Amino acid sequence: MKVGQVDPVFWKGKKVFLTGHTGFKGGWLSLWLASMGAKVTGYALEPNTTPNLFEVLAIDSLIEKSHIADIRDLEKLEKAMFEAKPDIVIHMAAQPLVRYSYANPVETYATNVMGTVHVLESTRAIDSVHATVVVTTDKCYENKEWVWGYREDEPMGGFDPYSNSKGCAELVTSAYRQSYFSSPTSINKVASARAGNVIGGGDWSEDRLIPDVIKAFEANEPLMIRNPLATRPWQHVLEPLSGYLILAQTLYEEGSTFASGWNFGPRDEDNRSVRDVVELIIFNWGATARWEKEGSEQPHEANLLKLDCSKAHTQLGWTPKWNLECAAQKVVQWQKAYQLKENMQEFSLAQINHYMSSK
Repeated sequence: MKVGQVDPVFWKGKKVFLTGHTGFKGGWLSLWLASMGAKVTGYALEPNTTPNLFEVLAIDSLIEKSHIADIRDLEKLEKAMFEAKPDIVIHMAAQPLVRYSYANPVETYATNVMGTVHVLESTRAIDSVHATVVVTTDKCYENKEWVWGYREDEPMGGFDPYSNSKGCAELVTSAYRQSYFSSPTSINKVASARAGNVIGGGDWSEDRLIPDVIKAFEANEPLMIRNPLATRPWQHVLEPLSGYLILAQTLYEEGSTFASGWNFGPRDEDNRSVRDVVELIIFNWGATARWEKEGSEQPHEANLLKLDCSKAHTQLGWTPKWNLECAAQKVVQWQKAYQLKENMQEFSLAQINHYMSSK
């Protein structure tokens, strides 16, 4: 295996069970895995936006099987995983929105906590899985609004139901790892992955910055920003996905030494404000793109959040490749190509290949 790199040779022919394949990150990861020759079985709800990346990239035609189902349904999930007999499980299905979680806390906890229980429980019922990566979020940490990055051994927490549910998912993953997957005879090695705020082409999700930016600019309207000074660890979607793939490779080949929590965030200089990100998009978009501050009262969201990714750098050899300026440029290029009705599967693959060849 090539240390610190996604290895296409490793992934060729591997059977991968991917939850959340109809989502934004799931669509990109499905395309990437399929392009390397992996045999992907997807399990997720129907896409909830029109348009959506799953259909735009024709993911259904690229993967072995697509189960449209709910991870809250343990029986269906166990059956799908038993039929797939995967080598590797990557769990990304989630209720991913902070403000939605305030209005729908029961759904959020049921999906993010019990959904994780169901995925891990399903892997126990089969003996084919060698590596499981549970994807959570940077918001799983107890946020103290301090200026240095959170390390993997910091306490879990979360103010809002979404963030808290992801902290709970981390605790579930840790408990399952120690209770069922820590013995020398356990084939399955379980790790969790915590990424920052991702941006990329093809994100049409509700209540996210980049989709709101694109929607406003395409309509030639000002973007309304809730909290322009809020600072987040911004990164292109391919950055954390490369981390998940490298982590899964390493778990599969090296074993339990790597069965723990991992941060995959940007370099320190890309921990930037919402305003910075929007202005970079404006710079690349051009024309009359502009933003204004929204004046109404909003639910609580953290102002400052940062990850320490030293562990991934030193032990996995993973490092970010594209800075925020490059990421913003890639987002706009993708959206402009979509407007021009280019072949977006080919365009997206070209971005993946460019990322893999970047230093």
